[in-house]
Amino acid sequence: MNSNSENYSEETIEKAKASVESYIINNYQNIESVEFKDSPSAPMGRLVLEGTVNKKATFNIGVNDDFTVGSIGMGEGFPEPKEECKEHSCDYEVSN
Repeated sequence: MNSNSENYSEETIEKAKASVESYIINNYQNIESVEFKDSPSAPMGRLVLEGTVNKKATFNIGVNDDFTVGSIGMGEGFPEPKEECKEHSCDYEVSN
């Protein structure tokens, strides 16, 4: 398993962070801050960003090649989805 991010440029990582931040803000309640760990990982070839929301709840999000969110893992205390985003993800800005 390759867990380093050497295959991703700084520009790619920044675009992925922008998409993930937009996704979280647009789909979850009471988001005050989104912070990322310094280095993303790339298990099984997919860029995965890890971080915290509101300085306490952890997350890891798999980002697809087109910068859309592919999967999300949420730690204890992660905010609840917005009512209108429970059935389907709400729109969010995807970096290009």
